[in-house]
Amino acid sequence: MRTPLFVANWKMHKTHREARNFAAEFLSQMTGIDAVEIALAPPFTALSSLAEVLRGSPVQLAAQNVHPEREGAFTGEVSAVMLRELGCRYCIVGHSERRSLFGETSDFVAQKARALIAAGLRPIVCVGETLAEREAGRTSEVVGRQLRESLAGFARERAAALVIAYEPVWAIGTGRTATPELAQETHAGVRSELTDLFGEEAAHVRIQYGGSVKPENVAQLMAQPDIDGALVGGASLVVESFARIVRFRAASPATAARGDAKESERFSSSRRKNT
Repeated sequence: MRTPLFVANWKMHKTHREARNFAAEFLSQMTGIDAVEIALAPPFTALSSLAEVLRGSPVQLAAQNVHPEREGAFTGEVSAVMLRELGCRYCIVGHSERRSLFGETSDFVAQKARALIAAGLRPIVCVGETLAEREAGRTSEVVGRQLRESLAGFARERAAALVIAYEPVWAIGTGRTATPELAQETHAGVRSELTDLFGEEAAHVRIQYGGSVKPENVAQLMAQPDIDGALVGGASLVVESFARIVRFRAASPATAARGDAKESERFSSSRRKNT
């Protein structure tokens, strides 16, 4: 059994004071939570203060980025050992925004992932296709290539420490979400690629979904056999919203079904407009 992992990716939101207030309120709602793992990924400026609030709680600390070198003349960067000293357990690498806005290559992502493992942290390696690539039928090709290149040089015996986040770029921040069936299809493909890379160890690797996850769609997404949690963006900025997501087992099936039907229609409508 793979324990579901839910990570709040706050991107460039929340000051250190806002982060502390969020964490304090969020922790008050986490009593009775079990069989899931949770992490908050604030901006670098809030890591230290958030670590104080989370210390001793079941909620982990995660970072949004890292430089592959241990130290050096890299203005504006932080290393894996710096993150570890602050108490981080996870770190996101290869997010589509890093790839598209900052030109990060899969080779650079692989360097980061290896540096994190060497420092004792768990990398959350992101992969995903654009809308144009999906509509061209290239999802498997694009995601498979990103995965192989982003995990180059990764030791098989360390595979269980990996987390993969499939984030369809066309669904990030757009309000659109892949239907559970579409998401599962790609997750299964990712699992197959991981099996080719790591053999039986691939069965232990958690694969998160990361495209506009909300309280209304999380239950049906989590019902899929290869979806092992979520990398949550906008919906993680509000305590009540993220708390409902991590408590997905309590979601109403009828509500989840209605939310998924709306997302499916939105995706279909978008495809009609672009054909």
